[in-house]
Amino acid sequence: MGKAHVTFLLALALASLGASEAQALKADEVVVVCPQDASFLERLAAQEVRRYLYVRTGERVRIVGERPAGGCAVVVARQDRGLISGVDVALEPEDYLLRTKGRDLIVAGGSDVGTLYGAYRLAEHLGVRFYMHGDVVPDARVPLEWPELDEHGAPLFNLRGIQPFHDFPEGPDWWSTDDYKAILGQLPKMRMNFFGLHTYPENRPNAEPTVWIGRPEDVNDDGTVRHSYPVLYYTTALIAGWGFNAKKTSDYVLGAGMMYDRDGFGSDVMRGLGPRAEGLETGIELFNRTGAMFNDAFTFAHRLGVKTCVGTETPLVVPQRVAGRGGGPEKAGVQDLYEGIFTRIMRTYPIDYYWFWTPEGWTWQGVEKDVVQKTIDDVLAAAAAAKKLGAPFRLATCGWVLGPQYDRALFDKALPKDVAVSCISRSVGHEPVEPGFADVEGRPKWAIPWLEDDPAQNSPQLWAGRMRLDAHDALAYGCTGLMGIHWRTRVLGPNIAALAHAAWDQTGWTRSEPEDEGGVVGGQVANFASAEIADTKDDPLYQTVRYKMSAYRVPVPNATYRVTLHFCEPHYKEAGKRVFGVKLEGRTVIETLDMFASVGRNRALDYAFEDIKVEDGMLDVDFIKQVEYPCMAAFAIEGDGFDRKVNCGGPAYQDYLEDLATLSPHKPAGDFYDDWALSQFGPEVAEDAARIFENVDGRLPRPSDWVNGPGGYRPDGRSWAKVSGDYAYVDAFAALRPRVAGAGHLERFDYWLGQFRFMRATKRMCCVWHRFNQAMKQAKAEEDPEKAAALARETALPLRKELVAVVCEAYRELLATVNTWGAMGSVTNLEQHTFADLLEKPGRELAKILGEPLPADALPPRDYDGPTRVFVPTIRTGLVDGEELDLKVIVLSKAPPRSVRVHWRPMGQGDYRQAPVTHAARGWYRAALAAADDFEYYIEVAPVEGDAVYWPATAPDLNQTVVVTPAS
Repeated sequence: MGKAHVTFLLALALASLGASEAQALKADEVVVVCPQDASFLERLAAQEVRRYLYVRTGERVRIVGERPAGGCAVVVARQDRGLISGVDVALEPEDYLLRTKGRDLIVAGGSDVGTLYGAYRLAEHLGVRFYMHGDVVPDARVPLEWPELDEHGAPLFNLRGIQPFHDFPEGPDWWSTDDYKAILGQLPKMRMNFFGLHTYPENRPNAEPTVWIGRPEDVNDDGTVRHSYPVLYYTTALIAGWGFNAKKTSDYVLGAGMMYDRDGFGSDVMRGLGPRAEGLETGIELFNRTGAMFNDAFTFAHRLGVKTCVGTETPLVVPQRVAGRGGGPEKAGVQDLYEGIFTRIMRTYPIDYYWFWTPEGWTWQGVEKDVVQKTIDDVLAAAAAAKKLGAPFRLATCGWVLGPQYDRALFDKALPKDVAVSCISRSVGHEPVEPGFADVEGRPKWAIPWLEDDPAQNSPQLWAGRMRLDAHDALAYGCTGLMGIHWRTRVLGPNIAALAHAAWDQTGWTRSEPEDEGGVVGGQVANFASAEIADTKDDPLYQTVRYKMSAYRVPVPNATYRVTLHFCEPHYKEAGKRVFGVKLEGRTVIETLDMFASVGRNRALDYAFEDIKVEDGMLDVDFIKQVEYPCMAAFAIEGDGFDRKVNCGGPAYQDYLEDLATLSPHKPAGDFYDDWALSQFGPEVAEDAARIFENVDGRLPRPSDWVNGPGGYRPDGRSWAKVSGDYAYVDAFAALRPRVAGAGHLERFDYWLGQFRFMRATKRMCCVWHRFNQAMKQAKAEEDPEKAAALARETALPLRKELVAVVCEAYRELLATVNTWGAMGSVTNLEQHTFADLLEKPGRELAKILGEPLPADALPPRDYDGPTRVFVPTIRTGLVDGEELDLKVIVLSKAPPRSVRVHWRPMGQGDYRQAPVTHAARGWYRAALAAADDFEYYIEVAPVEGDAVYWPATAPDLNQTVVVTPAS
């Protein structure tokens, strides 16, 4: 088990250790020492140490400016402070040091932000875990004591963070100022320091207001703008791209509409501006609101040491209204537009980087060199604009690929060295980190793995092992940045934690090396047995292929070999559709291979390479993806006294062996889940739960897929009896529930159990859907209306009722877990993306065939019928003195509750007070809390029937805490 994942186990054990192992302390003799002239972050670090000591032990300690005589102290300060003495470690700016010294505990940083990282790392040693959606604090409190610590932490990457992606309701389209601040406030806790946003352009599918495009003369001195174009963030009133229909949230079934305070739901910046800010004035208003939101959020980020980044796609897509004002997208005009973009940013909100996203089409198809040159010219025009304005931020590239297929490192040769280069991983993250990073030198380079992919967006995606592999590869390629692209938050907890940890520490787990018998890394197999293959007498060798693989690892004695690679294009009928390169033992032997361009379709194409020297016992065949996926039919390795021949994707043929076993593309994650399950679910079930999560990590089924948009579903013609075995882990996990102890542990356990049950129910839904479609097809084929009605009543209507029942089963499981905007986005995805083809249109067709309305049990219920739930979708854990905590409380219940109360008090002090609560709309309640000192609060909902329901689940014993820092 790695040292980064044993700290909670250690903390739990401390209560039973003797004085020789841990130091038992008295609350009245413990202080947190922070310099009297502390910086903002030093003061915040001290308050965070006090907060997490309180939530773990129940004891609130004092913060003082000097070390008092006697007693015990946690000394929190930069290393260069006089308070820190006797530390023999030279700390770099973001480094931290935790060291027990006598009865004191030192929390030191190489800079203010390093000190803050040290405070949060200490909280992890106390058992707290951090995620994007909030903190996880174990239920059982521990004594006020600490172990012997001597830990020096140093980041492996200069930049570490996230890249939330706009365009779907599950992501930041619904975030408002407080939501950005809540997420940004969690980043330093995970020792992250980067936050970047992409901006879609006009007609791809809609212009977004993250970045304004226009001319310098249209920017006011205060950064507001005088010109606009049609622009939006997604709302439920919008007929958007990606397969989403417009729908009133009040028309949602099972009472889900209670979670939304209005029909056209979206971000606060969209409120009152329609589904799309079409008009000039509404567009101006939206840009100005968005600018104010990012000014507030990004200023907050900078106070926490988090760097911010926004950007547009390149070449710049000029909105029609802007182009119509003259000076179209020629090079000089583009520089003028970038001057406008940068002028507005410089006057509106602070950023550290502006990035340019290469076209998405470069991912799966080739690109001509003149198009690439236009992209380079575009970035150079922007660089000229930034230089002219003296822009206080740097430039970077990003996008779906690092560079064009013929040279992924091309930008390194074409752009100034102060421009960073980056990209998200291809195949929505299922491809490894781009190997081309290794060829980029002397500039910042950032790898951006996917924390989730959008095709399966409505399903949990556990990728802790893949996050480790991507982090490992990024480090091996010399990347200086590691970020994760995502939409949702809570459901990605394991993935974000694994990525965050791997940005600081990669000890304790190693790259999964091939077994002695070797294997293939990734890929899928295909059989074209009916194809006649030209230019060979061995058709069977070329009729099976493996494609989409990254490499073959073949164990051989150390020697020099002749390697023959057998290729065949079995699918494409034109050149340029599949292009890739090949390396043998790290040396490029095929720079660019287009099999169709070379010999055409269904023709054998062989390459032989002499003198391939192996010195490590493993011959490596690596594939360089350029356009679409590499594909190979067979290979032969021949040397003195040793031959190894393999039929790729197929069985043994003559002296060719059957294809090699597929190697795991992930790193081991068992130690990660040991720690994760313990903090999430408690010691009673941690070991068994960890094994379940370890076994499904990277192997979860994917019931949702890209169907005209993200997270859709397709009918499945297989029987449920055949499919259900894929979901055996659900019942195995459910069997642990009776052993879970503690309200917080149980809430977190039920969250994951509900997510897993939702997955299973949606897959069963797909199987029933197929059967219903078959019955409807038969009914529609009957020309006699009476016979069609009778057939539909006998076959389609019962299946419709079964379909509605399983849809409601899935929906109820989802509603039982909703507590973030992203999860509410999943509800919208079902209602406004999937239900049209799954329920609504077929329901109308069935009623028409029957000649009468559908019965009640063939329609989803309108009203909520589950247990009373309360949640807070935006969890702020830090405020600045004078700032109010704006609480949005959402209640799901069969009937309006008798009362909703917010109880609060200064953290750990005195009696609770009640804050005024206002019913805003539907299931929404609002409250405002303001305090000059750190405080705690909880919410109590009294249903019409039954016991009170609390948020957080551990209240009133363990409440939500908020740290209030001085304004300066």
